[in-house]
Amino acid sequence: MSAESVFPQLEALLPHVQKPIQYVGGELNSTVKPWESCDVRWALMYPDAYEVGLPNQGVMILYEVLNERAGVLAERTYSVWPDLEELMREHGVPQFTVDSHRPVKAFDVLGLSFSTELGYTNMLTALDLSGIPLEAKDRTADDPIVLAGGHAAFNPEPIADFIDCAVIGDGEQAVLQITDIIRDWKAEGRPGGREELLFRLARTGGVYVPGFYDVEYLPDGRIGRVVPNKSGVPWRVSKHTVMDLDEWPYPKQPLVPLAETVHERMSVEIFRGCTRGCRFCQAGMITRPVRERSITGIGEMVDKGLKATGFEEVGLLSLSSADHSEIGDIAKGLADRYEEDKIGLSLPSTRVDAFNVDLANELTRNGRRSGLTFAPEGGSERMRKVINKMVSEEDLIRTVATAYGNGWRQVKLYFMCGLPTETDEDVLQIGDMAVNVIAKGREVSGSNDIRCTVSIGGFVPKPHTPFQWAPQLSAEETDARLEKLRDKIRGDKKYGRSIGFRYHDGKPGIVEGLLSRGDRRVGAVIRAVYDDGGRFDGWREHFSYDRWMECAGKTLPEFGVDVDWYTTRERTYEEVLPWDHLDSGLDKDWLWEDWQDALDETEVEDCRWTPCFDCGVCPQMDTAIQIGPTGKKLLPLTVKK
Repeated sequence: MSAESVFPQLEALLPHVQKPIQYVGGELNSTVKPWESCDVRWALMYPDAYEVGLPNQGVMILYEVLNERAGVLAERTYSVWPDLEELMREHGVPQFTVDSHRPVKAFDVLGLSFSTELGYTNMLTALDLSGIPLEAKDRTADDPIVLAGGHAAFNPEPIADFIDCAVIGDGEQAVLQITDIIRDWKAEGRPGGREELLFRLARTGGVYVPGFYDVEYLPDGRIGRVVPNKSGVPWRVSKHTVMDLDEWPYPKQPLVPLAETVHERMSVEIFRGCTRGCRFCQAGMITRPVRERSITGIGEMVDKGLKATGFEEVGLLSLSSADHSEIGDIAKGLADRYEEDKIGLSLPSTRVDAFNVDLANELTRNGRRSGLTFAPEGGSERMRKVINKMVSEEDLIRTVATAYGNGWRQVKLYFMCGLPTETDEDVLQIGDMAVNVIAKGREVSGSNDIRCTVSIGGFVPKPHTPFQWAPQLSAEETDARLEKLRDKIRGDKKYGRSIGFRYHDGKPGIVEGLLSRGDRRVGAVIRAVYDDGGRFDGWREHFSYDRWMECAGKTLPEFGVDVDWYTTRERTYEEVLPWDHLDSGLDKDWLWEDWQDALDETEVEDCRWTPCFDCGVCPQMDTAIQIGPTGKKLLPLTVKK
């Protein structure tokens, strides 16, 4: 296919759509390399709108890693809003990259990063607009390899029909290995066509090609086994793990958006992985082991990133940033260095037991003092034991008392509804906790002008976690439970007005549950939803629960299963799970034992600071926990006179 820019055709459509600036490209630090000088070409996609996709760290990192390689180019593409999609179809404009507006179909690889399963229909939209056959079996050597990555690719079975391959785990080294394989295959004259290229990728043991595996089902609908159908293809595919993050200081030149995006800051990943062992948390389980970036490495990345972007805020990112062994020195060092420039610092939500006022003061010294966010997750002590969130209500009250006593006026608490073994009483205790927080805040601050916002999400069991066997709470039960909590909070005359209450109804969670623990048969539902107009399912205004249920009702019965079979049904130890042949490093027996510990309300310590609990990751992946302290100070220090 021609690699000519489609911008002349696109430009004529832009006056007729919302936010046309998001399709123009040319962001600060973007890269456009000459097409002819490169022999391997990637189109990287975050399957959501520009405002969500551009700040995504994963795509930004791979974009730089690939473009640093001689003879390799990477460009970006995002989901187009329905208004532009309609015009593109009408005028024959294909899915394009924002960097040079070349057709996606002209690239060697379309790499999609999925952080949520609700982006699957957007992938189909992009494939269709690109002129790439929706199903992998219909593609030829002239079509790009469609590759899935990101956290939601740890169970790619629901989209197995639509992707050529998937990579699980860290992408930095993986994309370079894949690039080398594609380059060699092309240099040899593309022998054996598309199938030979996919076979070369599969036999590495680190790229999953669904087409090379057959799924056999039992009469009751469960999976009997997943077996390779081609000699030389491994029975299990392993995740990729990057060790020594200091060797991968990306992004070095973060992209600066042209249009407003969800995060307007320069972000640095200060460590990867988490061993806190929260049983609901897929991200923590699949990214083990913990690997810290050094304090000096962080300092250098922040220094270069700010000079390259001009941002006025630095986000220190990880799954639990306050757990970095040198977080106090990092925060103080950065606040000292950028005091004159008024560069603000931010952490994602802080663990209650990792909070201290000195750290909080350093983080807010140069920026505005906004609210603090904590995530107890479970409303009752019992639930926090079930999920292994080892935080007592006393810990929380003591922490918020410190915050309110030191001038903070807003605290946000995040919880989940529908956790395994949860009862109405467990959820109603969220209201009691919020009341106790407000009461303590008024006491220590001497003021009634304080707020506590309770935010609640529905729990979705995820693959590769101890809760992968758990039943999911139905949408109706979730809504009923949350309604009781809402009534309790609103009915409190003394404290209710000081408590904000935000929650999502249970319906999106059921669809996410269907997709997260689904198998290949769920692909028929995704296709039917797409054909019926499903787009941007992660956006409340576009999501249609009724559409998903109607499409599931039409497609799943022929397989003898239904939505409840995938969502509210509890699994047994013996059942073959759709993702069992994808190796996250976690030992399945260890996950099952942790599931039993959850049912017994038994807590497990963080293996960063205690002996190993034999989860399996380190020996299986040939990795190890990497933590400090390094004993060094933040460098390079800039002294201003």
